[in-house]
Amino acid sequence: MPVNKKRGQQSILFAAPPYITSTATIVGPMEGEGFLHDYFDMIMKDNINGQTSWEKCESYMLEWAIKKAVEKDGSTLDDIDYMLAGDLLNQLMSTHFAMRSLGRPFLGLYGACSTLAESMLVGAVLIDGGFGNKVAVAVSSHHDTAERQYRFPTELGVQRPLVSQWTVTGAGAAIVASIGTGPRIVAATIGKVVDMGVKDPNSMGPAMAPAAVATLWQHFQDTGRQPSYYDMIYTGDLGSVGKMLAIQLMQEKGLDLTPNYEDCGCMIYREEQDPHAGASGCASSGVVFCGYLYPALLQGKLKKILVVGTGSLHSSTSYQQKESIPCIAHAVAIEM
Repeated sequence: MPVNKKRGQQSILFAAPPYITSTATIVGPMEGEGFLHDYFDMIMKDNINGQTSWEKCESYMLEWAIKKAVEKDGSTLDDIDYMLAGDLLNQLMSTHFAMRSLGRPFLGLYGACSTLAESMLVGAVLIDGGFGNKVAVAVSSHHDTAERQYRFPTELGVQRPLVSQWTVTGAGAAIVASIGTGPRIVAATIGKVVDMGVKDPNSMGPAMAPAAVATLWQHFQDTGRQPSYYDMIYTGDLGSVGKMLAIQLMQEKGLDLTPNYEDCGCMIYREEQDPHAGASGCASSGVVFCGYLYPALLQGKLKKILVVGTGSLHSSTSYQQKESIPCIAHAVAIEM
């Protein structure tokens, strides 16, 4: 009989928790001037990096991060059973073009800014299920490609509202393996789509906060854990406004996140860089986890963390049709 690894309504406890054996990051110059500038593998000199378009630059970043993570793992591309990756653009354009030269079995994943957590979750299921020994998970985003698709071309110089967030230019990649050393993915909670009727595409933090809270609450219900079980809980990119809303919504449920909660979107840029409400994009949690949190786990500064990827699932078409913004959050528990 197969082992039942499901817990509660939406969660998984892995029987053979896979290891995260390496990570790699690449970022743009603005990210390189932020709080975490010492933690990135490569900081580009500009947002195009010698490419002929922002979209090609984003593909370059994703491909570079994956190759660097494979190299740091001491592996080759041929050792990777599957690649799980995604970005923010229509039809995962940046990811698909990056995969042309990598030549490995590939699953494209779209969870908007929750894609890192989603790819780690799916990768852990594949490894724990015995369907492979090593997978690469990766995400990318680019400020200028995202602005062009979702809002306005940057050349227009449209004034941004204070609730808006700055899409991270960068990519993060990790290797998840059945054998190795380092932190392990021990549990995960798959989120549900939550839509509270927010229609402003500049107000993504408040739109995503209810989805983050729904997944957090279900994770604690399914696993029997309290927030204090973790050294730290990190959401993906709620930014300063969404972070405060998430704290308030959890307090209404009787749980206090304030002692050990932070949002990746609040950890990248300095206030004087004027990101407004913080960072967003697939690479928000991507570069924070792969660049900063993973080394902290290796060094013993953190032992148990919960990473909750948050995603705003609207499109330019849905916005033009005046639809509200559906959101989702996936949680991954990582322990040394």
